[in-house]
Amino acid sequence: MGLVKLEGMEFFAYHGFYDEEQTIGNKYNVDLSIHVDLEKPAESDKLSETINYEILYRVVRSEMEKPSRLLEHIAARICNSIFDEFESVEEISINISKFNPPLGGICRCATIVYEQNRANRH
Repeated sequence: MGLVKLEGMEFFAYHGFYDEEQTIGNKYNVDLSIHVDLEKPAESDKLSETINYEILYRVVRSEMEKPSRLLEHIAARICNSIFDEFESVEEISINISKFNPPLGGICRCATIVYEQNRANRH
């Protein structure tokens, strides 16, 4: 077993509970950890036997482009799309951060951490 990570993916997107957030937009950071067996690609040196980073990024970007009210909802969609795209993925952990959330005070970012296992997926 091993981990494939994409860290520090940044997106400008239109998510938020308040209508203004969905109109104005905001900057988001996404960190992704994918639990997958890396033994086969470690020996074969074949991209077809591992997680293609480009495809993984496109899946995340595609879901980030769809406006949502809650970061949790976005995270669940991303996880489900990754499970659909990659049969070898067993577990996913995703952090989504919203910069400067509208809290009425200073807060650099609000972050959710969402984990999903293929066996227990929703």
